[in-house]
Amino acid sequence: MKHQIREFPAFKINGFIALGIVLALAIFGSWQVWSTIQGLIEVLGRSLRVGDFADLAEIGAWLGTALIALVIPSLSGFLTVEPNQAIVLVFFGRYVGTIQEAGFWWTNPFTDKRKVSLRVRNFNSKILKVNDAQGSPIEIASVIVWQVIEPAKSKFSVDDYEQFVAIQSETAIRALAIRYPYDAPDEQSIPSLRAVPDEIALFLQKELQARLEVAGVEVVEAKLSHLAYAPEIAQMMLRRQQAKAMIDARRQIVESAVGMVDEALKRISQQQMIDLDDERKAAMINNLLVVLTSEQNIQPVVNTGSLYT
Repeated sequence: MKHQIREFPAFKINGFIALGIVLALAIFGSWQVWSTIQGLIEVLGRSLRVGDFADLAEIGAWLGTALIALVIPSLSGFLTVEPNQAIVLVFFGRYVGTIQEAGFWWTNPFTDKRKVSLRVRNFNSKILKVNDAQGSPIEIASVIVWQVIEPAKSKFSVDDYEQFVAIQSETAIRALAIRYPYDAPDEQSIPSLRAVPDEIALFLQKELQARLEVAGVEVVEAKLSHLAYAPEIAQMMLRRQQAKAMIDARRQIVESAVGMVDEALKRISQQQMIDLDDERKAAMINNLLVVLTSEQNIQPVVNTGSLYT
């Protein structure tokens, strides 16, 4: 940047003390003007001596000028600062400080006073259609919680800091979507937008803070508020997710069934309930796996003979 803005407190005094001084000057000036007018009346009543009249008129003119020059312009120096509000002061085009303390103050009456809110605000981004790291079109949106912490930067470093926050937030969201895939087959080794929301929120917050620091803005929190595949591929991706979920469920069912069959054979062998040759073990394993992995109720078939007849 051409000019680096450094925040510093502005000159100010307690407004009630300044108000008392201004009122005292106004009363004193008014009394002097009134005394001058009374003197003029007495001079005119006694005689029309031009010299006395000129002296009294000159004194009244000086007092009136002093009253106008000191009291009236001083009134514009009073200002009220609300909690979580700042006022940036500019004196003939030069930044002369910031007042952030809440209260009633008096400062240089010839400064231009610009109010800046320090309250926490929310920015809800619109839903953006972008391509993720794998090139799949997705829809993404976020909620950004931010506040101004350096009022001078927000006023002088950027043209419109609210619009700057909105544009940079959307840019950071696009950068986030390009860096991460929507979904990854191995979520432990490859983080994705859907699998690691905490990591995504932290990355988005850091990315935004780096972009908005120039405007004196602090990002309090940043989270995704909307994440979905684009409509043109949503159905296809839904079927893929359903197929993957079904495969994972089947894999878990088979692993559990194999474990149960292995445990049953070990217990039969340890307790010596019956001696099973390899063929009978194979038949038993087959029957148990059918019973444990089938989606429908199994109808038992009673064999009254032997396995070999």
